[in-house]
Amino acid sequence: MAENLSIQGNSKEELYQNLIPQALALIEGERDLIAAMANACAAIHHTFGWLWTGFYIVKNNELVLGPFQGPIACTRIQKGRGVCGSAWQQATTLVVPDVDAFAGHIACSSLARSEIVLPLMNSEGVVLAVLDVDSAELATFDEIDARYLAQLCQALARLF
Repeated sequence: MAENLSIQGNSKEELYQNLIPQALALIEGERDLIAAMANACAAIHHTFGWLWTGFYIVKNNELVLGPFQGPIACTRIQKGRGVCGSAWQQATTLVVPDVDAFAGHIACSSLARSEIVLPLMNSEGVVLAVLDVDSAELATFDEIDARYLAQLCQALARLF
């Protein structure tokens, strides 16, 4: 399956080293936030083949579903609720190796087993959106994912 550390002979880090420059070029050349998020999401999702890759945007003090790839998703998430709401509230990246062990996890899909959520923040540290990635396998995400996906989040945050 695509979620192994080696995908078609490439390590996770090698995949990111190819993905990030391409995704940053798409983001830097785009003025529309939704278009940039949509392309970044598609690039991430199709590189790794994870279960769900998408964005939730802070609107009226809740996270509202933005561009995504994968099965249908929760449309609104309250601050502090689930992994996404907790990452928003704490303004920090959360790596969850087993979503069933995360208190208050919101099961938008019963297939999700592990998750990473990264905040997109402005220069004052205010969370504007979150990038949410779900895997159908346990313990998929680590500091490599956090480091590379943070680069994309920083680039996207500049478009708000």
